[in-house]
Amino acid sequence: MPESVDDEASPRRPDPAQGFPRPLWRALDRIPVPPPFSARTWRSPLRGPWLTSVFGAVLLVGMTVVIVTGLMSFDTYAPWFGQAAPADVGPFHLPYYDQPTSPSWLYRLTQGLHVGGGLVLVPVVLAKLWSVVPKLFAWPPVRSLAQLLERVSLLALVGGVLFEMVTGVMNIQYDYGFGFSFYTGHYWGAWVFIAGFVVHVLLKFPTMLRALRAGAVGRWLHDSAAQTRPETDDHGTGLVAVAPSPPSMSRRTLVAVVAGGSGLMALHAVGNTVDALRPLAFLSPRGQSYGSPDGVVGPTDFQVNRTAFGAGIRPDIADSWALRLSGGRAPVVLTRADLEAMGLATETLPIACVEGWSTTRTWTGVRLRDLAARAGVPSPSTAVVQSLEAAGPFARVVLQGSQVLAPRSLLALRVGGADLSLDHGFPARVIVPALPGVHNTKWVGAIEFRR
Repeated sequence: MPESVDDEASPRRPDPAQGFPRPLWRALDRIPVPPPFSARTWRSPLRGPWLTSVFGAVLLVGMTVVIVTGLMSFDTYAPWFGQAAPADVGPFHLPYYDQPTSPSWLYRLTQGLHVGGGLVLVPVVLAKLWSVVPKLFAWPPVRSLAQLLERVSLLALVGGVLFEMVTGVMNIQYDYGFGFSFYTGHYWGAWVFIAGFVVHVLLKFPTMLRALRAGAVGRWLHDSAAQTRPETDDHGTGLVAVAPSPPSMSRRTLVAVVAGGSGLMALHAVGNTVDALRPLAFLSPRGQSYGSPDGVVGPTDFQVNRTAFGAGIRPDIADSWALRLSGGRAPVVLTRADLEAMGLATETLPIACVEGWSTTRTWTGVRLRDLAARAGVPSPSTAVVQSLEAAGPFARVVLQGSQVLAPRSLLALRVGGADLSLDHGFPARVIVPALPGVHNTKWVGAIEFRR
């Protein structure tokens, strides 16, 4: 049986300093409070500045990656063309620039890191919140005006990260029960979280370094449950229990449980990107929806977000389909036979979605730059791609001139040597390197090249 940790042996918390106006904070301090605001409510001997700092260090690195890749994801939608949500972000927009088309796997990497990294960090976030829960319910909630500002930043930090995690997982599940635009909510929620994150790092980074330097990693992670003792709290962090109970597990076990949860999320992320491991992507219902007719395994057996039925595309579309090109002196209409006669190119390119899934396929079609030349606009500034889908946020997409002229950008007719399936965009779809999947428009009916 593990030894009990009695009150006499427990660390004593220094009386916290009270700032201006001191009489107010002292008056609040004298008010008797029930759990969970009483410090004696939180009795785990595992909590302490070292454990919190370990989780904090992981989140400092991981969340920085998630934030940067998330902002890159928003910018990849080219919001300056009004095709991102929210469309008008005022001073919060990022610099405008030509979207890179090389390396072709750039968006696959950044979005995979954003979604997969965010999921991997969920157990760490929950563990970090557990480790600091006594501070979240501390009474009085503030003891100085400076601490008041810190508590406001915590509202942004904790509220922001929980909002981003919940809405992100719901989006992966194709569940929009929150009743507002996911893209808009997730974008503004990100800025709330970023503000809280930056302030928190500035305030707590010295404390984290001090705790990590003072902590004995070998001791904390090698002690058994019976050997586990509360950390010291010489600097009055308020994280160490004032009346600790006997430990039910060691810190080593706690860290292993958190690491195991993150490992499970990492398996999901790998299943989202490696075709052979797709069944591991247990949180991706769209990632399990494949585009082969009648479920036949073949070259079109990969993920589908929006089906032809959902887009209102009829199965007999090929009977009357022709591609309309405009922007030059006169419109150009090309049948599928005309496109085949132009000379086809084959490229191996990834396609990746905002939910985090991706795959690499071999596409065959006409280069977009050849279509621009055929339309009479060999050096377009932009191209407007119009789908046969009547409505929807991605039925119309604007491509930058650099994306049109990229040598690997295609109007694809085939994938893996077979004609596109209807769900994958038959009779033709756009495939541009490093472009989000939703902008690789399916069921293309017209392209307008602008000078």
